[in-house]
Amino acid sequence: MKLTDAGEARVRGYLFILQRALVSFMPKDMAHDSLREVESHLRERLAMAPEGQDEKAAIEKILAELGPPLKVAQAFAAEITFDEAVTTGRLSPILRALWMASTSIGGFFAALALFVGYALGSSFVIMALLKPIFPQNVGIHVRDGLPVAFGAIFPAPPNTEVVGGLILVPLFLFAGALTLALTHSAARAFVSWWRGRLKGPLDE
Repeated sequence: MKLTDAGEARVRGYLFILQRALVSFMPKDMAHDSLREVESHLRERLAMAPEGQDEKAAIEKILAELGPPLKVAQAFAAEITFDEAVTTGRLSPILRALWMASTSIGGFFAALALFVGYALGSSFVIMALLKPIFPQNVGIHVRDGLPVAFGAIFPAPPNTEVVGGLILVPLFLFAGALTLALTHSAARAFVSWWRGRLKGPLDE
């Protein structure tokens, strides 16, 4: 189908709004590449539309199937984020991917468990750093021979003593490193699985 001036104006208007949405989610160079991909896909579908049919109806049908510009931009941003997370395995894109996955119920609980794992591992490392500085506040807090608390507590619970000296530092570091490594490995596996089920922005 060859577009009239009115049809071309409708297509360019959609692409203009899409461009504005894309640059709000990603760097300009990525937004430009994504816009070109959408435009190529859109014009290919328009070219396949038979001549003689109602131009306005054909354009609106294709645009409706493609989706609102904001939704398309969000889909591209999700695809890029998950691709970066799977490819690089770096913490920052993985955390962004987990945040995006948390919009569904299943993704929310999986992301929550992984965030807890990262927080737990980080807390062990922090306790290892604090133990030499605050030896009476970090460790196992015991009252009358029974443990009542564990960790870094400021101020220490009344009538308690801290069990465990600087030997806890390497133990905390080991526990923290192990927890972080296992959590990150699980996060990479989850993000890779989620990327496999993620629908592309131009999938029909």
